[in-house]
Amino acid sequence: MNSSWHLYFMALVYIIAGLNHFRTPKLYKKIIPPYLPNPCLLNQLSGIAEIVLGIALFIPELRPYAAWGVIALLIAVFPTHVYMFQNKKASMGLPKVVLLLRMPLQLVLIYWAYLYT
Repeated sequence: MNSSWHLYFMALVYIIAGLNHFRTPKLYKKIIPPYLPNPCLLNQLSGIAEIVLGIALFIPELRPYAAWGVIALLIAVFPTHVYMFQNKKASMGLPKVVLLLRMPLQLVLIYWAYLYT
């Protein structure tokens, strides 16, 4: 797929989301399932990954690797969506239907990234 506005939009979304991990870490730490170790570190690593992958999406030579990285990241963070659905304290006050719809949305985001592999 040729580079277009939606590629740059996707890259910016990941960069902004990654930066937000450092701006509001409590928000992200709250949604990390308790069976995962060191929520602070996991939040920082996922934020860094989103920023780096978002930047790499802008670089044509790195784009396919970055897109695979985004896919891997989306799969890795999927347990947070399940946890948010199952745990009222982690739900951020979102309605159950919204939390449920977020899970298949991950497939759409994975497909969107796959277009650039």
